[in-house]
Amino acid sequence: MSDVAVKNVDSACETAEEFTRVFYKQVDNSRHLTSKLYLDTGLLVWNGNGISGNDKIQKFLMDLPASNHTLKSLDAQPISDVLVANKLTYLIQACGDVTYQNEETKKPFQQTFLIVAVDGKWKIASDCFRLQVPYGN
Repeated sequence: MSDVAVKNVDSACETAEEFTRVFYKQVDNSRHLTSKLYLDTGLLVWNGNGISGNDKIQKFLMDLPASNHTLKSLDAQPISDVLVANKLTYLIQACGDVTYQNEETKKPFQQTFLIVAVDGKWKIASDCFRLQVPYGN
């Protein structure tokens, strides 16, 4: 791998660590501000339910019970400039446990983000969240 490619992967990983720290802190503690992290045209797929547009995403998230996320695994990859019209874009895979208000059981989850740099800030273009339940349930 070239030095430039290594630098790009390192940058993606550093960005993923910071981005997910901010994202899960906001979802767990300041959910009413979460829509600011999405593009206006952002897409959220939450356990198979598709929501488009940051205002609709905000409403959907506000209707969920309070949560506490614990991140256990994180991976990030840069997306080739050719594929995203030369916009700095990263794919982030996050896994962990979430506990919802009035539930004692931790639930494993997996979440995939596609984030893009817009005016010096990271914005979510696509977000796919899935609770991990045994197959067939």
